[in-house]
Amino acid sequence: MESTPERADVRRIAAEAVSAGDDTGWFEPLYSAADRGEATVPWADLTPNPMLIGHAPTGTGTALVVGCGYGDDAQYLASLGWRVTAFDISPTAVATARRRFPDSGVDFVVADLLALPDWRFDLVVEIYTVQTLIGDARDRAVAAVAGTVDAGGQLLVIARDNPGHEPRLWDLTETEIASFARDGLEPVDIERFRDDEQPPVPRWRARFRRVTAADSNG
Repeated sequence: MESTPERADVRRIAAEAVSAGDDTGWFEPLYSAADRGEATVPWADLTPNPMLIGHAPTGTGTALVVGCGYGDDAQYLASLGWRVTAFDISPTAVATARRRFPDSGVDFVVADLLALPDWRFDLVVEIYTVQTLIGDARDRAVAAVAGTVDAGGQLLVIARDNPGHEPRLWDLTETEIASFARDGLEPVDIERFRDDEQPPVPRWRARFRRVTAADSNG
């Protein structure tokens, strides 16, 4: 996240929660406070992520949005033809998404990335959620996201770039991006780029595909 007073507050709240061993417990208080008009969710622009637009495939299969927030990315995927499930750990965020898109057909659900059901989808989109975790929780989150991709399915990951080698909150290293390639998920392309913000922010956009038995047999 870029430096603004609101984002600095969120960084502080998240760091305090992580230090206390509560990796994900700060999301619902933030969304709840925002719902009361007492806080701002700094990543909630109420529009699809610009790094997603034009980079998600069209399709008629099933799609999953990780950490859906207020639902804009999920609604965008639905507009491309996907049958979308979108989850967030925050009940307030999910309730807001349902209110904003009552007729979209997206299935907005409350779920914990670190304790997901046994889901499988043809397309999985992860944007900025894993980077909000650190340490063992981040490793578990990567494994959880990768595990939701069905055979022959695709994973699209968008994250802020950490150019160093030591993991930290709010961005991912090249090694961490590459770590999504596991258990049959193979990289299709991994792109490092700078966005259109001023000043430009380095980002990752990475695509993976889960190989099938037919792929393995050549």
